[in-house]
Amino acid sequence: MPTQGLDYRFRICLHDIDAAGVMFYGHLFRHAHDAYEGFMSALGFPLDGLIRSGCRLPLVHAEADYMMPMHHGEEILVEIGVEVLGGARFTLAYGFRDGAGALRARAQTVHVHVAESGVGAAPLPDALRAALDAAKI
Repeated sequence: MPTQGLDYRFRICLHDIDAAGVMFYGHLFRHAHDAYEGFMSALGFPLDGLIRSGCRLPLVHAEADYMMPMHHGEEILVEIGVEVLGGARFTLAYGFRDGAGALRARAQTVHVHVAESGVGAAPLPDALRAALDAAKI
């Protein structure tokens, strides 16, 4: 589970929950993506700037494990860090914890740097690679 990187907090809103009163499973990835955006900004690589500069890091794989339900009104801490760093790709690990520190869910996302031509993978830019390496868990 992530121990360094960025912590991101959110409160589970009414629109996050399903008819059973717990957070709908797919919303976990929306919150993971919000944490990812904050993480990249904290590293000095805000996604809006990367996109404008032509650097694309699409998501190519995502998975999650749900340990305990999350309920309306709860505050959740998302711990995020780099789990795997490759030549053109990186894997982020997310831990979703409640106020008592219990692990409610975990997720992973894999991102690949796309070549400027838009075809195929390309090596991560050196500065981005260094920043991601510093955030490895």
